[in-house]
Amino acid sequence: MAALTASCSGAAPAGQGPSAPEGTTVATPQAPTIKISPAEGSAKVSPDKKVVVTAAGGALENVTVEAGGEQVEGGFNTDKTKWVSKTPLKPSTSYNVSAKAGATTTTSAFTTLKPERALQIADVTPNAKGETVGVGAPIIVTFNQPVTSKATIERALEVEAEKPVKGAWRWINDTVAIYRTATYWPAHQKVTFNANITGIKGGKGLYGVKDYKATLKIGAKQISKVDVKKHMMYVYKDGKRVQTMRISAGMATTREYTTTSGVHLTMERGNPVRMISPGRKKGDPGYYDVMIGHAVRISNSGEYVHAKNNVWAQGVRNVSHGCINSRPDQARWFYDNFQRGDVVDITGTNRELEWNNGWGFWQMPYSQWKKGSALNGKDGKA
Repeated sequence: MAALTASCSGAAPAGQGPSAPEGTTVATPQAPTIKISPAEGSAKVSPDKKVVVTAAGGALENVTVEAGGEQVEGGFNTDKTKWVSKTPLKPSTSYNVSAKAGATTTTSAFTTLKPERALQIADVTPNAKGETVGVGAPIIVTFNQPVTSKATIERALEVEAEKPVKGAWRWINDTVAIYRTATYWPAHQKVTFNANITGIKGGKGLYGVKDYKATLKIGAKQISKVDVKKHMMYVYKDGKRVQTMRISAGMATTREYTTTSGVHLTMERGNPVRMISPGRKKGDPGYYDVMIGHAVRISNSGEYVHAKNNVWAQGVRNVSHGCINSRPDQARWFYDNFQRGDVVDITGTNRELEWNNGWGFWQMPYSQWKKGSALNGKDGKA
């Protein structure tokens, strides 16, 4: 009989491959999961809330948050497992979110709340179309609603100059903030003001709904020096004297009729301007009601640089009710050549211009001015 031989080599019968180990399975990788906040369908989302997208089991490849064709800026963390929005959301707006990580794509939609009150910029002065302003010019911003979260709003106010100089905001009240530089603006440049307030909370139920941008053109450095005691006014343009004017100032028989000393700014002009004696009625001693030509306002207490044909007094005596008057042809020259925000520096009287009288902001030391900022007196850089 033929002997049967057995092999302990484990070889499979001819025509068959090796068998798989018993109990072994092949794993299928799980797709990444994506989470979006605010959640799908959320309504009345606060505009200052961040949009946060996170991924588990993989890295985020793309995140888009958009409304009306505009995308919200945001950024990833180091391993791209998290994306967070950087800019505020717009109130009363529907947003769509799309995120992709590996084979997973997730979308979501939410709506921001409608504010109880809408915050906007009502006015920026000086900022007339095509206007050129002087080196002392402030930026006076007026809001349409009282602002209580002043620091938050102030952070959204940006001033950028071609020739940078330190400056700071000062809140005059709940609706007005004023920007003033530490020294006069360098002449001949552009200054850009941006109020990026959309979605920024200005108080309870108050959110910014519209940004604002203005470009100010700073012109020549025009400084007028008035010596009341010598009855003279000298006008300098970019350091060169361009006009010498014999003037008559306030007669100083009362405080009311005393010209204020200090750094004034030109504010507005009129030709003519009706001037009426304050606190007096017709028939009272000292009453007047006159039309004055080529008048440039330099304070809110009735002071102007204006024309008057009393050349007998100009350069000799102070006989006005507080204004600076000069020869009509020279007053007209001043009227035609001034820029709002030009400096009129007056000396020689015992009455100081108040810092809040007109645009007398330069009367306050800068160290004190910036204490009116809501950001703890921090300097800005324009």
